[in-house]
Amino acid sequence: MREPQETGIRRILILKWSALGDVALATSAIEDIRLQFPQAVLHLDTLPSAQRLFAADPRFDAVFALPMRDRKQRWRAHWQWLRRVRDARYDLIVDLQSSDHTRILLACLAFGHGKVRQRWGIRRGFPYTLAPPEAAGPHPAQRMRALLARAGIAVRTPRPVLHPSPAQRTRVAAVLREHSAVSGRYAVLLPGSQAGGWLKRWGAERYAELGLLLHARGMQRILVIGARAEADDCVRIVAAIQTRVPGVALHLADLDLLEIIPVCEGAACVIANDTGTAHIAAAAGRPLWVLCGPTDPRRVRPLGAFAVQANHPCLDCYRKTCRWGPKPQCLERIEPAAVLALALGDAGAIDGLTIHADGAP
Repeated sequence: MREPQETGIRRILILKWSALGDVALATSAIEDIRLQFPQAVLHLDTLPSAQRLFAADPRFDAVFALPMRDRKQRWRAHWQWLRRVRDARYDLIVDLQSSDHTRILLACLAFGHGKVRQRWGIRRGFPYTLAPPEAAGPHPAQRMRALLARAGIAVRTPRPVLHPSPAQRTRVAAVLREHSAVSGRYAVLLPGSQAGGWLKRWGAERYAELGLLLHARGMQRILVIGARAEADDCVRIVAAIQTRVPGVALHLADLDLLEIIPVCEGAACVIANDTGTAHIAAAAGRPLWVLCGPTDPRRVRPLGAFAVQANHPCLDCYRKTCRWGPKPQCLERIEPAAVLALALGDAGAIDGLTIHADGAP
């Protein structure tokens, strides 16, 4: 196959419509595409909820988001999408979603006036002109990387790449100074998950115990980050730590999503549930440990992160309730002392736990 730069590709559209964490994960592949085509016009099509991740992103000449999943606006949005994409006359569309939804839309662009000749996807079959081999692996990043490799694009970006604005970085720096959070002397906890995925939460009590252990091992501050739906757990964690060691824990409740990155850039370690914000935090490049139980770390682990999973009979069940009790027993088997040892590099392996890392996403 010819090298991509020899194929006359001048205008590129990338599609990624998923939840925030999945969109953040895809930015590693997006970075490799931009590096391969530095002079090309590059557009991103995402969902309105994810558009804010790219407000200050220099890689894109345009970022657009139509309400493709809004039932009341769906047909109009589809028509607008087709007209917009046809008019843009892209040389290449890279579908990092590759759902039936995007496949149908791209099939409409495979024929007739304004057709797009090169259509790459991470699933095989029509309407894609290039796709990864069938054995690419279960993790979305493996399929994206296999697609790029098949296209002759160097796979060189190990983690998500996102761009907080200068104003966001300035605001975070001021917050950290105000609370005496010195780089390398604080830990970040991401104890939440979406409301419907509460079974993925390790629990406020466990996070509070871990926070106290981290403080005892030299962490001057414990910073807890969570969205509005996760605020109750965050408040409980901070209150439990403050009761024992006042002034150590802080709930950063009003961060913009991209502000998570500069906060985590100064952290000695980041501990998280399987949650979308963990994929955003992965862009900081700091040691990140994600605690998994009912979801498969081979499919959900953030790029560049470690995933921890305890041995249990029913791992990766993806259930909404635990059949063994009111709390997820697979996560209950992960002890705070074990997470502390892993996060601070005291142990490469602990009996009863499996560690997933790069090389087996």
